[in-house]
Amino acid sequence: MVDQGGMAPARRRGLADEVADSIREAIFSGVYGPGRQLREVELSSALEVSRGPVREALLRLEGEGLVRSAWHRGATVTALSAEDIAELDSLRDALEQLAVKRVIAHASEDDLAAIELAASRMDRAEDEHAMVRCDIAFHDAVYAAARHRRLQEAWQAIRCQVHLFLLTRIGVSTENYHGNIPHEHHELVAALRSRDTKTALLLFATHRHHAVTILTP
Repeated sequence: MVDQGGMAPARRRGLADEVADSIREAIFSGVYGPGRQLREVELSSALEVSRGPVREALLRLEGEGLVRSAWHRGATVTALSAEDIAELDSLRDALEQLAVKRVIAHASEDDLAAIELAASRMDRAEDEHAMVRCDIAFHDAVYAAARHRRLQEAWQAIRCQVHLFLLTRIGVSTENYHGNIPHEHHELVAALRSRDTKTALLLFATHRHHAVTILTP
């Protein structure tokens, strides 16, 4: 029904939001890995909801890049192709260059402290999945410190896909991952604190390249 103002009444989407949150968390926790089929019937049973909110949630996750749908397979967790990885890396490169330059030019001491705190949490990460979450939180702090709303929105648009990229990386190899990642991020913090643009850009690019190399040998 359309009201007198010409607009359809708003629908409550709280349940679909909760379902999307649950499925997203299951993906990020490794319960559903890349390529895993997501059957509406099984999800609705596990989450004790009807298939409608599940269907809406899967559409939302598809918009985030976490899920792909095909007529003959239904919904599956996105398995990143070589092209996906290359595109994500090139886009991250463009976004991070701007973010790093703005952090060095504009970040306050509080901003830098927030970035440093995010890096320090990696030292206490209990496993690889926790480390990936810390990695994403670190980059959240960097983009927040850049103080550029549209840049932060651009990061949010690919954030879940970058999380999936990092999960794919640890799915291929965890060798030296738990030991090296905190050290790399402490180096990134040091470069940002020194306001050394050239070194910071190089270190951020090198950090990205390590993961890409593992996925595209």
